Amino acid sequence: MRSSVPTLTKERTEDAVKAAPPAPRRSRLRGLGNWASVAWFLVPALILFCVFVFAPIVVALWTSLFKWGGIGPMDDFVGLDNFTKLFGDPVFRGDMWHGLYLIVLAITIQLPFALATAVLLNQKLRGRAIYRMIFFAPYVLSEVVTAVLFTMIFLPGDGMADHLVGFLGIDGLEGKWFSDPSTVMPTLFIVMTWKYFGFHMMLYLAGLQGIPGEILEAASIDGANAWQRFRHVTFPLLGPTIRISVFLSIIGAIQLFDLVWVMTSGGPNHSSETMAISMFQFGFKRYQMGYASAISVVMFMISLVFSLFYQRYVLNRDTQGAVTSGGGR
Repeated sequence: MRSSVPTLTKERTEDAVKAAPPAPRRSRLRGLGNWASVAWFLVPALILFCVFVFAPIVVALWTSLFKWGGIGPMDDFVGLDNFTKLFGDPVFRGDMWHGLYLIVLAITIQLPFALATAVLLNQKLRGRAIYRMIFFAPYVLSEVVTAVLFTMIFLPGDGMADHLVGFLGIDGLEGKWFSDPSTVMPTLFIVMTWKYFGFHMMLYLAGLQGIPGEILEAASIDGANAWQRFRHVTFPLLGPTIRISVFLSIIGAIQLFDLVWVMTSGGPNHSSETMAISMFQFGFKRYQMGYASAISVVMFMISLVFSLFYQRYVLNRDTQGAVTSGGGR
C-alpha cells in the first residue's frame, strides 16, 4: 500500500499536466482579447476622426488646387495659383496682422487680467463664489448673443458706451466704436476680453487651488512677503496652467469668426476682418470655393505649425513630467 501511493500521485500529476492547455496559447488568447478591447474603443473614434477631421482636410487641400465656384465639376485645375494670389493680396495680409494684433493684446492684457482676478478670488473673501459665477457667466453665453448685446451697447447715439464716455467727458469716441478703422479693433478686443477672460480665470483658479498650502506656509515662515511668494512659488507652479491658457488663447484668435461677423462683418473697409471672415466671404458670398479652400488650408497650416512648435518647445517639459510621474519613475 505504501508503495502504490507515490505511483498514483505521479500518474495523476502527469494526467493533469497533459490535460492543461499550453501556456503560450493562453497568453496569445489573452493578447488577442486585449487587442479586441482596444479596437472596440478606438475604431469608433477613428471613424469619426476620419469622417469629420481628416476627410475635410483632404477635400480642402484638393479643392484649393482648382478654380471652382462650388457648383458643378472641378475641372479648372490651377495648381498653386490660389495660394500665390492669396499671399499677394494686401487684404489677406491685413487679416493675418489683425490676428497677430489680437494675440498680442490677449497675452499682454487679457491673460494677466484673468490671472490677477483668479489670485484675488482665491483669497478668503466674503461672497467669492458669487464673484466667480459673475465673472464666468459671460463665457457661458454664445458668441452670437454676446455680439448682439455689444452691438446694442456700442450703438451710435443711443448706446450705453456713448452715454458713458459723454458722462466722463471723453470726446471723440461717440459713434466711432465700430465705424472708425482706428477704434474697431480695440473695441473688438474689449468684447473678446469680456467674453473669454472668465474662462481663463477659472483655469488659473483651478491651478491655484492645486498648489499645496504647505509650500506657501513654508515660504511665509522663511520670511517671504506676498509678492515674493507669488513671484517665486505660485507663479512657477502655475506655469503649466499658464502655458495651456496661452495656447488656447492663440488658437482661438487664429480661428476667430462669429463675434466679428455679427458685430462688424469685417468692416469698415476690411479693418476688422480676420482670416475666417475672409474665408467665409469668398466661399459663401462670392462663390470662390477654391480660393476660400486655400485660405482654410493656410489657417490649418498656421495652427498646425504653431501647435507642433508649441508642443515641442513649450509644453514638452509638462508632458514629460506627466509621463514620468505616471510611470512611477
